[in-house]
Amino acid sequence: MIVPRWPHAHFEIYSSLDEATNAGNALHTSQLALPEETCNMVYATDGYEQSVSNLSHISLTTDNIFSDGVDSQMAAVTGDVANGYTVRLTVGVPV
Repeated sequence: MIVPRWPHAHFEIYSSLDEATNAGNALHTSQLALPEETCNMVYATDGYEQSVSNLSHISLTTDNIFSDGVDSQMAAVTGDVANGYTVRLTVGVPV
């Protein structure tokens, strides 16, 4: 059985664009969570029926990764379905 995950995106941080050509050079790998309101707006469009079902079976507190706290991983989202979204998350990385 596949366990649904809260809607999220993975990202990697590199010291430079040149270093980003090799995944082994990543300084940090993490993920960001998407706000439920944004997910609901996107999932209200055609083609997301399975995503609507998945979202109904998961919460941030039951997600196997975000269940320990999502405050530092919740993205700020602006925009809309028609024009696209901008997702922002400030991440501290020791250098």
